[in-house]
Amino acid sequence: MSRLACLGLAGIVVAYTFASALAGPPYVTDDPQPTEFGHYEIYAFTAGTTTMDGTGGQAGFDLNYGGAENLQLTMVVPFAYERPQGGPRVAGFGDLELAAKYKFLHQDDFGFDVAVFPRLFLPTNSNRALGSEHASLFVPIFVQKDWGDWSVFGGFGCTINRGGTSQDFCQTGLVVARRIIPRLQLGVELYHRASDQKDGANSTGIGLAAIYDLSENYHLMASAGPGIQNADATNQASWYMALLFTY
Repeated sequence: MSRLACLGLAGIVVAYTFASALAGPPYVTDDPQPTEFGHYEIYAFTAGTTTMDGTGGQAGFDLNYGGAENLQLTMVVPFAYERPQGGPRVAGFGDLELAAKYKFLHQDDFGFDVAVFPRLFLPTNSNRALGSEHASLFVPIFVQKDWGDWSVFGGFGCTINRGGTSQDFCQTGLVVARRIIPRLQLGVELYHRASDQKDGANSTGIGLAAIYDLSENYHLMASAGPGIQNADATNQASWYMALLFTY
């Protein structure tokens, strides 16, 4: 495979990695909690990943609205960039994300919160290195259990991702988080995803995260961590930062 093709493949991997990362800020793994009915959650975010081929990432807005009881409607509008080793920086719009989260089981009744969160990724075709040439659909299920200041959540899902060198793939993750003080929650995450490319590599990573409530309506969040499987090709280091507005 030529170096140009490798860089293009790396860009697609980064774009799909962050399409997933934006699901449950600041974690790669989501939780089953939808935005409250009639309320909004707006994330102004930036995220990135470094591999042996360079650095890539996204910045933009993750918009969530509580459309009904137990139902969240989501749209993510990203601006993506790719900076290959020894090459020029490329920037443009990334893949648009449309999603709906529905929580159908509750801890008070069932012992766990359980939700589905299908997500559709639509290519903008601003640049082949910044996203896919075809649409894909991610269909996961997420589960959560709380004990006082502790929360454990995670899930599993697969993506229909066909066209060209792409292939269907699955991913899973688990988060353990604890509220340390009333305004601060810390968490640790372990996640794994299969390759979305026929000649790509699977990846596993870990991350540490923090969410700090500046006020009732403004929240800071960040996460960072390395890959622990095929890290040179998929994730030598990843990071995410956001300012969350809730109202």
